[in-house]
Amino acid sequence: MPYQASAELKTIVVATDLSRTSSAALQCARLLASAYGARVVLAHVIDPVSYANLSDVPQQVLEEMTEVAREEMDRLAEEFLSAGIPSNSEVRQGVVTHLLLQVIEQYKADLVVLGTRGAKGVGPVAVGTVAEQLVRLAPCPVMAVAADAVSASAEALAGGEILVPIEVGAASGKAIAAAQSLASHLRRGILLLHARTPAEILADTDPCAATTANLNSGIQAYASVPVRCLVKDGSPSDVIAAVAAESRVSMIVLAVNRESRSKTAHGTAYEVITRARTPVLFIPPSAMVEPESIPTERAVAPC
Repeated sequence: MPYQASAELKTIVVATDLSRTSSAALQCARLLASAYGARVVLAHVIDPVSYANLSDVPQQVLEEMTEVAREEMDRLAEEFLSAGIPSNSEVRQGVVTHLLLQVIEQYKADLVVLGTRGAKGVGPVAVGTVAEQLVRLAPCPVMAVAADAVSASAEALAGGEILVPIEVGAASGKAIAAAQSLASHLRRGILLLHARTPAEILADTDPCAATTANLNSGIQAYASVPVRCLVKDGSPSDVIAAVAAESRVSMIVLAVNRESRSKTAHGTAYEVITRARTPVLFIPPSAMVEPESIPTERAVAPC
């Protein structure tokens, strides 16, 4: 049965493929778990893509793959435990997205963190995988962390403002509320960003004024969190990428739709995945997912 994720971070699921792609995601999850006092569940799915289906894999090969994965996952869990973060690991076999959604459901996760390929994996090839599937289907927020997003220092993740792209009349409230919580725990400021449409430019509208009014009236404020608003003209994905780089933000928090309304194969949210060099937290409009929406056939490749 579907569940509703908590407003706070109590349980974080980290999806790892045990490659360097996941290193930045593990680092980001450690920072968040420490800030919130959250538990971390490490999840790895063995998806032998060189075979048509799991039943074709020789049993000995499968057992060896599983044993190696369990040893590495136990080592990672021990690293979290040594840092004072409650942690355990899950190793499963089958279709990645489907089994990750099972782990999310089992542990009632409040957040999922996973790595993407970074600058070397941009474009539809990168976003048409596990990250996009989870953003569309997961019952909780999903954080995508590019492999080259952060340096070896954890402070790099908390070194700048939290960027929240907003739209006039859109349901950005949940994204702002999530950013406020993160900013309060990480002691950062918030940068609200609005990319004006051609019609808004002609009308000379002031999106920041409307946003500030809504923020003060409809969303719980964190008195210690500084908030500023910026307006730029241009396409949302271009503006977000440019401001994120110029302002050296620590992460991007973006409200998303379950289905893309873009005329292209991928909407703004997925374009942000391919271009952002900072963690991107996707906030779904609803915390609920329909069971029949969970894929059960091999339709995606590992992130």
